[in-house]
Amino acid sequence: MDTGTIIIGLTIFVLACFAGAELIAKVPPTLHTPLMSGSNAISGIAILGALLATGHPESFNSISVIGFLAVILATINVVGGYLVTHRMLQMFKK
Repeated sequence: MDTGTIIIGLTIFVLACFAGAELIAKVPPTLHTPLMSGSNAISGIAILGALLATGHPESFNSISVIGFLAVILATINVVGGYLVTHRMLQMFKK
């Protein structure tokens, strides 16, 4: 990778972080948990994409490491979302 590609990637990442933080700040607390449970499907797709990015087991490079980290982080997001959803649904039981 050349320096230009890295700078473009970092710029997109920083802009996505700012846009995500701004969107989360605008969501009312009553809608946050249902939207979070709905975003688990998106994280599941991210897990599939990260598994594809990880590549073949016989080749080990930086893309494999980044793909592995993406699998771990997306899995944490999915499990956390399901736990929060389960807790939210328990609040409505008698």
